[in-house]
Amino acid sequence: MKNFDGYKYIDGGVCAAKGFKANGLYCGIRKSHSNGIPGANVKPDLGMVVSDVMCNAAGVYTQNKVKGAPVIVTKKNLAATGGKAQAIIVNSKNANTCNADGEEKAEKMCCLTAEAVGIKPEEVIVASTGVIGEILPIEPIENAMNDLTAGLSYDGNEKAATAIMTTDTFKKEVAVEFELDGKTCRLGGMGKGSGMIHPNMATTLNFITTDCAVSAEMLQKALSEVVKVTYNCLSIDGDQSTNDMCMVMANGLAGNAQIVTEGKDFDTFKQALYIVMMNITRLLAKDGEGATKLIECTVSGAKDTDAAIKVAKSVICSALFKSMIFGEDANCGRIFCALGYADAEFDVSEVDVYMSSSAGRIKVGEKGLVIGYSEEAAAKILAQDEIAVDISIGGGNGKATAWGCDLTYDYVRINGDYRS
Repeated sequence: MKNFDGYKYIDGGVCAAKGFKANGLYCGIRKSHSNGIPGANVKPDLGMVVSDVMCNAAGVYTQNKVKGAPVIVTKKNLAATGGKAQAIIVNSKNANTCNADGEEKAEKMCCLTAEAVGIKPEEVIVASTGVIGEILPIEPIENAMNDLTAGLSYDGNEKAATAIMTTDTFKKEVAVEFELDGKTCRLGGMGKGSGMIHPNMATTLNFITTDCAVSAEMLQKALSEVVKVTYNCLSIDGDQSTNDMCMVMANGLAGNAQIVTEGKDFDTFKQALYIVMMNITRLLAKDGEGATKLIECTVSGAKDTDAAIKVAKSVICSALFKSMIFGEDANCGRIFCALGYADAEFDVSEVDVYMSSSAGRIKVGEKGLVIGYSEEAAAKILAQDEIAVDISIGGGNGKATAWGCDLTYDYVRINGDYRS
């Protein structure tokens, strides 16, 4: 992970910040079978995060017109409390989406959580991920609630991070420590997502906690600005989930003066949020379904940030480009093709393109043309598991990075039998 002055990476994920407990367990939302033995090799499917005190909270959500019931209920809850929350309840294996009783089930999950931890139902953030269109059984969640809350601990972050996984192959956690107003503050998060990722706020669920004191309004401002250049610059397969959400909770236990306006303290907090969200974005891209390579595309010289984002995402989203990376075939005309249909204004004759990895860096395009390069050097670069493409499109100040992964045979296999 890239180092940033004034920020220190620490362990703990959503429990890194003072006053946050978490847990995760298997409750049986979808019955697991291995070699005909029910319950064998089970994965956790229910998680919880709870703050010792009330938090200011903010969220961003999927822009898919079809929204999961938990998204709808969480938005209602935050509106009712004026941006306050104290707990998160989340399940995997079932998205609770496109079901007639979806909102009723999501609200029931809030009520069960509230009763178990001693808060109000509207002070609960609820989330689900998994298969769309299957009725969510509430009984396994209800039956597991006592064990879930009894097992809450200040080092339970790994259990919670594992509980939200679906086709993910590893848990995704990042946390940092920084100074603010003479106080040590911590901010950490967990995310999940492997396929059905093309966010514009990804199936991604992201939960971030901090002990920094920040008003709900400034928390929302920071989150909305940072998500634009992190999660919204991520694409695995071009499918935008119905259940995406990214939530941030700030309990203020670090003791700093509450951030209520823009300024130096707000910028310091916002940078911490960026570091955590950017690194989780990279982890999500690296763990794309069937992926063997992480791709990072940085565009500079654009007229503004929005134009740079459009060009970078156009390349990252190209199935032909993603296939090229998988095949380790430096067919660089595909890069030019993909950037050329981006919905952004630039002069193609000013485009320069470089490819790099731990094996080196080569120039493959200059002034809008594919140029001669060493095929041997290109093959060595593309043989690595992290590939960078740097594109300059002019003399503007706009710059942005987008993240994705290669497109492999396994992506089709995984999604061909997703429900089995």
